[in-house]
Amino acid sequence: TWRNVNMTLKGKKGAPDRKLLDSVWGEVPAKQTTAIMGPSGAGKTSLLNILAGRAASGGAITIGADVRLNNYEVDPTRVEVRQEIAFVAQDDSLQVTSTPREAIRFSAKLRLPKTTTDEEIEMLTNRVLEELGLDDCADTIVGGALIK
Repeated sequence: TWRNVNMTLKGKKGAPDRKLLDSVWGEVPAKQTTAIMGPSGAGKTSLLNILAGRAASGGAITIGADVRLNNYEVDPTRVEVRQEIAFVAQDDSLQVTSTPREAIRFSAKLRLPKTTTDEEIEMLTNRVLEELGLDDCADTIVGGALIK
């Protein structure tokens, strides 16, 4: 849950401050996949960066937010909290020819402890694919603009 998320960019040389996010609120139900949608420039990525602890006040940017995880107020910039919150960025950082299985496996290898075995990663990958309803397309190449 997040409430009163604000992001302000200080105006240059006497120009007024610009509100990038103004009292944004929302909730992600437990064990649900949630989409943040809106037109280009609406602040979707800024919001997600704040919630995931990837953005903090500094320089010309001021951020304020009430972020809660399991009804407890948390600071998303803390490492312990960042391990519980994640999102998939809009930029493709994987190969254009990746499958959902490969993308999830790759993410698991980056996020899980180094002691996690390949068998455990495969089991978790299969569970995530099932929970997301991607079983039928798990091994289908996800095409980009270059795939016809």
